[in-house]
Amino acid sequence: MGEPVTMDLTPEQLQRYSRHFILPEIGLEGQKKLLAAKVLLIGTGGLGSPLGLYLAAAGVGTLGLVDFDTVDLSNLQRQILHTNDSIGMSKLDSAEKRINAMNPDTRIIKHEVRLDSSNALGIMKDYDVIVDGTDNFPTRYLTSDACVLLGKPNVYGSIFRFDGLATVFKPDEGPCYRCLYPEPPPPGMVPSCAEGGVLGILPGVIGLIQATEVVKLIVGIGRTLVGRLMVYDALQMTFRELKLQKDPSCPSCGTNPTVTELIDYEQFCGLGRGAAPEQEGVVVDISVEALKQKLDSKDDFFFLDVRESFEYEIAKIEGTKLIPLGEIEQRLQELEPFKDKEIVAHCHHGGRSRRALEILEAKGFRKLKNVAGGIDEWSINIDSSVPRY
Repeated sequence: MGEPVTMDLTPEQLQRYSRHFILPEIGLEGQKKLLAAKVLLIGTGGLGSPLGLYLAAAGVGTLGLVDFDTVDLSNLQRQILHTNDSIGMSKLDSAEKRINAMNPDTRIIKHEVRLDSSNALGIMKDYDVIVDGTDNFPTRYLTSDACVLLGKPNVYGSIFRFDGLATVFKPDEGPCYRCLYPEPPPPGMVPSCAEGGVLGILPGVIGLIQATEVVKLIVGIGRTLVGRLMVYDALQMTFRELKLQKDPSCPSCGTNPTVTELIDYEQFCGLGRGAAPEQEGVVVDISVEALKQKLDSKDDFFFLDVRESFEYEIAKIEGTKLIPLGEIEQRLQELEPFKDKEIVAHCHHGGRSRRALEILEAKGFRKLKNVAGGIDEWSINIDSSVPRY
């Protein structure tokens, strides 16, 4: 990327990167570009782990890391940046320690914040390449819009169960994330990895594809995934390529864009947090704090848990009745006696329980409340003895 880089490499660097020098497509000049490059990794979890390790090993000079979570035991099945000794530690501190052990040449800049509309542009503006390793729709739309506004390439990847996707969104050369997904799915329609599961090895494959694209963009070699979506099926061990077209009417990167500043992406994706009694429809979100007040006051309501049975065995809130989302319609007779009573539902993060309550609304139930953030929010803010997973 850009003009030739002027720098002298140390004897240690000459030895460390010697296999790159042998490649005429990279050579000494390409390695200098890597050492001068600044790459921002949004997320240090499943995808961020192989990205961080391999980009550091390849000699990327500056890695910015965005995350605000701590290491949990359930992360270690796939997040290879972290170890048992990291449990309870900030993911950024854990990642920094592991990457520094891999390559002390790489400078780490930690952004321990939740990326949102107030800070995204300020964080991203100083980096050459942005890498989206997130697992939620609001941050994906936010990252895409910010990259278009800043003119930065966005190396995108996503994983779920046994499937993975990877592409490169590059302003002025191809489509953006909104061209691929003009509208977010309804809340609860697409389960997260925490709800649907993910093969632990899968992020290694997709993360390495992303890392490869980053190196190619920096050095300026090969054919990137701009305009192409790579689809990986681990069960069948197949790769498919889909052609992506730029949408001229795209509100972000189209001919007449209407997204000229960052918006509230939680609201855009229908995932507003906390109580929202003014929202349309029968289903109303309540906070975990409001739920605790109801339980402490011994309010008369039916408390519904719509997670799967294995999740219920891991963690539960006392007093709930377990009816998994997929069984709601078949087990309506169990809920009929409570049709005139308030029903409060929760799941892992709030998406499935909202979907369950919308099913009940269509069947004539009217007093419906959804616990925003689900049992995970309950564990964080109310009762830390409830295990997180």
